Amino acid sequence: MLNLKFIQDNPDLVIEKLKRKNFEAAGIVGEIIDLYGEKNKLQGQADQAKAEMNKISKEIGLLFREGKKEEANAAKERTSELKENIKQFDQQFSAIEEQVNELLVLLPNLPHDTVPQGKGEEDNEVVTSAGEIPALDENALPHWELAQKYNLIDFELGVKLTGAGFPVYRGKGSQLQRALINFFLDEARKAGYEEVQPPLLVNEASGFGTGQLPDKEGQMYHVAADNLYLIPTAEVPVTNIYRDVILDAKDLPYKNTAYSACFRREAGSYGKDVRGLNRLHQFDKVEIVQIAHPEKSYKVLDEMVKHVASLVEKLELPYRILRLCGGDISFTSALTFDFEVYSAAQKKWLEVSSVSNFESFQANRLKLRFREEGVKKTQLAHTLNGSALALPRIVAALLENNQTSKGIKIPKVLVPYTGFEIID
Repeated sequence: MLNLKFIQDNPDLVIEKLKRKNFEAAGIVGEIIDLYGEKNKLQGQADQAKAEMNKISKEIGLLFREGKKEEANAAKERTSELKENIKQFDQQFSAIEEQVNELLVLLPNLPHDTVPQGKGEEDNEVVTSAGEIPALDENALPHWELAQKYNLIDFELGVKLTGAGFPVYRGKGSQLQRALINFFLDEARKAGYEEVQPPLLVNEASGFGTGQLPDKEGQMYHVAADNLYLIPTAEVPVTNIYRDVILDAKDLPYKNTAYSACFRREAGSYGKDVRGLNRLHQFDKVEIVQIAHPEKSYKVLDEMVKHVASLVEKLELPYRILRLCGGDISFTSALTFDFEVYSAAQKKWLEVSSVSNFESFQANRLKLRFREEGVKKTQLAHTLNGSALALPRIVAALLENNQTSKGIKIPKVLVPYTGFEIID
């Protein structure tokens, strides 16, 4: 959530910057300014009423002592009237605060100055490309056919048990999943991240804190009876570990990693581009999260991008890094880098990670602050997160890119985790 005082002090800047996200903020910003103008006017009237009441209250005792009973009673009536007025002012203040908060949650985070202009993914900026795209035999199979051929993933059984988008992994397919999860977690631990195992359901406060709620796109699964939400990513529970806390600046950054299943409705996703593992309702992912000092958060972002790049390189997958444009960046992010790996059989790039700096946007919702040593006033921290990595499309690319006439080769880095070198 954007800082209210920043909006009041810089309304034109907020409106102009949000245009880069293709968001017209003038109406909302104007309404917020008008509401606070009304509140300031009411505040002046309330302060005047309180001052009058305090003055009269001091005079009442003196009037009684002087025998001016009639004047004293009139003064008492006036204080009762003023109390009622002040009560009404407080109710009006609460109503205005509620209206302002309802408007504030509609405003996206401000994009960083380096976010390129653009309307959608076609306008994203490729900043790095690495690795060689493998040349496959003309009879190469897409991963969903390979999964069937080697009995790795049963998509039809998933439909029977739950529905489309909930695959069942079997045999070496299950082992490959577990190998990737352990590899990603071990690499995160080596990079200084503390592993946590979070719940798979969160409450409203957690969903609001990281910006998933209000759920404008209907992508979260909601357990109505308990008013809980299945997590779309481990980012939600892990970042909320720090909700309503004040950290010491000397302890920053805080670094956490977590493996979890992730649940997304993916409403409106249909067609050939979502076949197989390309888009699922349930999938596995290892997440990295950092809570950083505002002055160092972009250095932290660079470190996180390098960490994800190292994972893809160790898996020997060709990849590219994209800086997302204003039209493709998320509601909560200030700057996002997406990682894509090349799927040789499908002949397309598949997104496998997003690494983002949210600056103080989530922290403001979370009331996540830190204090410098010897300084009484607190500051909002910066939050960052990244997929390191999401498994489905990594598995898709590994299966497709490494297929040979003898079977599917396993990258060397994974062999100690899988216990086998080839799927045959």
